[in-house]
Amino acid sequence: MHRKVLVLNSGSSSVKYRLFDLDVERVLVSGVIERIGESSVGPPDGNGEESFADHRQAIAEVMRKLRESGELLDSNELYAIGHRVVHGGEIFRSAVIVDDAVIEAIRAAFPLAPLQNPPNLLGIEVCRELWPGVPQVAVFDTAFHLSMPPHAYRYALPDTFYRDHGIRRYGFHGTSFAYVAKRAAAYLGRPLESCNFIALHLGNGASAVAIKRGRSVDTSMGMTPLAGLIMGTRCGDIDPGVLLYLINSGICSTADLDWLLSRNSGLKGLVGANDMREILRLAAAGDGDACLAVEMYCYAIKKYIGGYLAILGNIDALIFTAGIGEHAAPIRYKVCSGLEPCGIAIDIRKNAVDPNETAELQAVHSRTKILIVPTDEELEIAREAAAVMDARVAGFNG
Repeated sequence: MHRKVLVLNSGSSSVKYRLFDLDVERVLVSGVIERIGESSVGPPDGNGEESFADHRQAIAEVMRKLRESGELLDSNELYAIGHRVVHGGEIFRSAVIVDDAVIEAIRAAFPLAPLQNPPNLLGIEVCRELWPGVPQVAVFDTAFHLSMPPHAYRYALPDTFYRDHGIRRYGFHGTSFAYVAKRAAAYLGRPLESCNFIALHLGNGASAVAIKRGRSVDTSMGMTPLAGLIMGTRCGDIDPGVLLYLINSGICSTADLDWLLSRNSGLKGLVGANDMREILRLAAAGDGDACLAVEMYCYAIKKYIGGYLAILGNIDALIFTAGIGEHAAPIRYKVCSGLEPCGIAIDIRKNAVDPNETAELQAVHSRTKILIVPTDEELEIAREAAAVMDARVAGFNG
């Protein structure tokens, strides 16, 4: 029997899916169901798309599409369904097979990720209902960072805030970082446990991680995905006194502040656009706001690189990944410019490439490799789900 693993990323209004044959790591079917819960539920619109009343209808449609493809005629063919779950709190250090206790623990983490965890859990619950005989595996974005030491994850607040309320740095993009770290180590021909990396996941959301001997020891995002680097619509690091000022002066309510920091800050706040391709086009044309945004964006990244170099000492590679990291050559160049005294020197011609696989960008005299490593979070989820199932099967047979 082939180890077919379905990966689902259930969001508030969409469900992304990919069906893998893990024996050969091949994608059999992939797609996305959007417009879940929109009022105009009914037949296809002018773009040939349907909208669905709820996640149950949407996931039933995924089932229909999988059967229609001929790659999954019966749910018994599934080895597992792997689910992306954004926040696992301090409980989940690795992927787990879902049971009632896991569901309650994911629900308990709702306050830590109120926009992401509820639809993530809803996808799990619907799949348990529609595919009751198929093992469900939860894979957590935060798990990769639970190797951070207390001096990296604690905030300088009274202990009760951590002990009673779970207020600490958790970090995100862990599934992406796990994938690219393994891929980079394999590319270098080294055991992951021997590698030190600084990895930059630069997309609409963005974060940096310091990886020591294959494990996360610090990361830029915090208790929530708002902290750290400047992002598409999120502010990144900001003086908390600014937030108190905005509330106490009556400029913003707490609801206004939530919208401002999450949806209307970052590149969008600076330029009015959050697509880096558009911002680079504007900057090249001399737009002052766009030029400032690019400078601020790269400056923030460079500060984290410097800080993580101080923590790690020598690194084996600086890794760029995700949409901007993989495809925005001007950003990579500006981030690396000036880091030559730290042993990081980029080659302009190599940097001009737009590869579909791991590629080196460093100049001949660079002491540190600079890598583009295309991320594949869905494949990492599938691998982790299969590994959990393999361990269970081995336990049954042992």
